[in-house]
Amino acid sequence: MASHARWTQLLEILSDKGQIDVLNTAEQLGCSPATIRRDLDELARQNLLTRTRGGAVVSAVSYDLPLRYKVARKADEKLRIAKAAAALIPSGSTVGINGGTTTSEVARELAVRPAPAGASGGTTMTVVTNAINIANELAVRPHVKIVVTGGVARPNSYELVGPLVNSVLNGLALDYTILGVDAVHPRLGAATHDESEAGANRALAECASKVIVVADSSKLGRRAFALVCEMSAVSVLVTDKDAPQDIVEEITARGIEVLCV
Repeated sequence: MASHARWTQLLEILSDKGQIDVLNTAEQLGCSPATIRRDLDELARQNLLTRTRGGAVVSAVSYDLPLRYKVARKADEKLRIAKAAAALIPSGSTVGINGGTTTSEVARELAVRPAPAGASGGTTMTVVTNAINIANELAVRPHVKIVVTGGVARPNSYELVGPLVNSVLNGLALDYTILGVDAVHPRLGAATHDESEAGANRALAECASKVIVVADSSKLGRRAFALVCEMSAVSVLVTDKDAPQDIVEEITARGIEVLCV
């Protein structure tokens, strides 16, 4: 197996389990423990994981892995978060959604929600997104009106970024924006790894009357490179039941509603 193929498999295992054991992984991939150790050392050099005695764990600072590496991590929690966030959005709303694994689940929940009683076809929701994967999934839903920002696609996240995003969003008013982020810190705000994504996501937040941040517990209390918005701009944080209590209390003390699902 080529080294890059092994690295991909190692990152997928790490995304799924949160840690890697050298001996078990070597047996699973059919190669020597020495090879796995060298691979882990290389991935650690690239800041994609943190080496431990006998293996590796998810890095203490989360890095910008491609979206497909993130899908398996905390999948059950993300689905619960998505259902709870979607339940906050009334039919007929205009909703901004950025890219990410959790926001993609929110979009799916909105798409499959039954039409309200008395509705006789037509649009029941407008979704504005800079994520081309979300637009692709929702475009086939006749009751959802899709507005896609312009911009340059980032292959890591499928998000459109750049000045074209702002040129579209500057003329729009949204009822809600649902933001997926890489880090939520009570004092430092919601942030992401890439400054161009942060700019696009900030524009989505500024258009909305109410900002809902969706983030699993592994992202709470962390820092990331580029600020999306201050915590004062967030109305609701939806996370999972493993959220650190001290972080939840500090966020709640700032007047932000926190749903742990």
